[in-house]
Amino acid sequence: MRKTIDMRVLFIALWAGISLLKVMMAARLPLFVDEAFYWQESRHLSWAYSDLPGLTAWLIRIGDFVFGEGRLALRTPFLLIAAALPWLVVRIAAREFDMRHAWLAGIAALLLPLAGSLGLLALPDVPMALATLLCMDAGARLLRNVSDGAALLLGAGLAIGALSHYRFIAVIGVGFVVLLSTPAGRRVLADPRVWIAIAFGAAAWTPLMAWNMDNAEAGLRFQLVDRHPWAFHADGLQFIAIQGLLVTPLLFVALLSAAWHGRAADAGRRYLAWLGGLVVLGFFVLGFFADTRRVSFHWPLPGYLALLPLLPALLDRWAPWLRRLTWALAACGLVAVLGYYAAVSAPSVREQTAALKWYPSNFAGWDALAAEVQARRARMPGQVQLVAGNFKIGAELGFALGEPDIPVLPHPLNREHGRAPQLRLWGLRSDTAFDRPTLLVVGASDVEYKNLLQRYHALCQQLGPLPAPHALNIDHGAQRYVLFEFDGKPAAADAPCTTPAMAWFDAPVSGAKVERHFDVSGWAFKDGVGLSGVEVLLDGKPMAKAEYGLPSPGTASYWKISTDPQHPKVGFRARVDAGGLARGRHWLGLRLHGRDGSVEDWSEQPVDIQ
Repeated sequence: MRKTIDMRVLFIALWAGISLLKVMMAARLPLFVDEAFYWQESRHLSWAYSDLPGLTAWLIRIGDFVFGEGRLALRTPFLLIAAALPWLVVRIAAREFDMRHAWLAGIAALLLPLAGSLGLLALPDVPMALATLLCMDAGARLLRNVSDGAALLLGAGLAIGALSHYRFIAVIGVGFVVLLSTPAGRRVLADPRVWIAIAFGAAAWTPLMAWNMDNAEAGLRFQLVDRHPWAFHADGLQFIAIQGLLVTPLLFVALLSAAWHGRAADAGRRYLAWLGGLVVLGFFVLGFFADTRRVSFHWPLPGYLALLPLLPALLDRWAPWLRRLTWALAACGLVAVLGYYAAVSAPSVREQTAALKWYPSNFAGWDALAAEVQARRARMPGQVQLVAGNFKIGAELGFALGEPDIPVLPHPLNREHGRAPQLRLWGLRSDTAFDRPTLLVVGASDVEYKNLLQRYHALCQQLGPLPAPHALNIDHGAQRYVLFEFDGKPAAADAPCTTPAMAWFDAPVSGAKVERHFDVSGWAFKDGVGLSGVEVLLDGKPMAKAEYGLPSPGTASYWKISTDPQHPKVGFRARVDAGGLARGRHWLGLRLHGRDGSVEDWSEQPVDIQ
């Protein structure tokens, strides 16, 4: 009895502490790009969209309506749902085992990093996790005794899942196969009340299917065809390794072992073991054939949730020291995940990680960009139209400025993330030259550098000659935006395509250790007009005027479409005297002077002065 009370107290204390911590973090964490687009969907309410069913947008709208507008308000419904999930795990485990095992299963739900961090972001995985647990609970109850309550619970879970995400089809498919494969499951499926629940859940897919029928199956094609290579690739091994790290190694092994040992238990436990094991295994196999460009580490979460009630009984078979190590590693994993979100909430941390591969670009720079946009629009004459270069900028600026109807240019990102059809339906696709004063915001860091010049030329073809750009570097240029102020007047037909400048450091390389006097070299050009000069900056301050116009034939041969009239003489070099600066890290940049009078500060890279 004493152990049961202790575990209950520990669970409640952890639940309260983690829930409070997530609320505090959700209030500070910048809006993730997908959240911003879901917010935009919530301002155009519908039962389904090009990327998702409608529940996520409706929950965000409810959060805004009930709790007021802002980051915490739109995330509050997701935080509340996430707070309920561990209690559902406790309920399921208590029925299958005893209260000690139930509280331990609840603690595992809190510490499992993928589950414990749910709710921090307003994402469809949260209601889908709720739907998974409701269907699990209903299925285990139905295997014991078919009742009206269990059938009603199944119908609710199936409907919530259908309104959450396409991926819930995996849970439905595996659950049906598991029930069909056992005599007890077939008895459940023979009851008409169960089929009424299934029919109710199937009906919840109607809005999504209707949307696809009306829009040439654009959503289905994106989710099931366009975004996946459907060819074997070895990245699936990396996917499995990432799962081991995110779940934490020992907990990962324990959950898979629970699935293996539970396959021969009684009907309820066997149902959970097969459901969880097959969902996880299915996503592992899918990892060898599916999309690797976008985040997918959260896909197997429904399977892990199904296995959590079985975990404590499996851990009872392990040595005490191994059990303690498993819990300790799980706690460290949750701390690491929450610590990541805390880190990306801090502007100083984002700035310090600007040169690293894991720089959190999807969380960074939106407030600074919104402030710059407001300031520039205020200085432009007349009623100024704001246009975004892609859906990310349109959604994030829309949220920051309270403007959900910002037009968006055609962009590969819109297609790659399945948002292009939705923008078209909203009438927010802007693909013609501007006939009134317009501020265009283009994300220079949203395109691979090797494709950036081609993107600028595509803008010229679409919009005509580009006005002088204003470059906004956030976090030393890790997030870089180019703002163009169009006056709305027709341009001369023979005007050249003048693009923002392009540049590169040949030496020193990023992160290099340099002496107090060091050489800088590289190349820079500006299509259409060329550059008149290059200055070298350290920490944003001019340190040397570079010798510009040196031969750099390799630059023109690489950038074959470049129209800078000075090719191949686009190289530069300079000697920098940093004797007055302290030792340590500094940021090396360039100031590029165009022959048309434009001035652009280039992205910075770190150097360590010895």
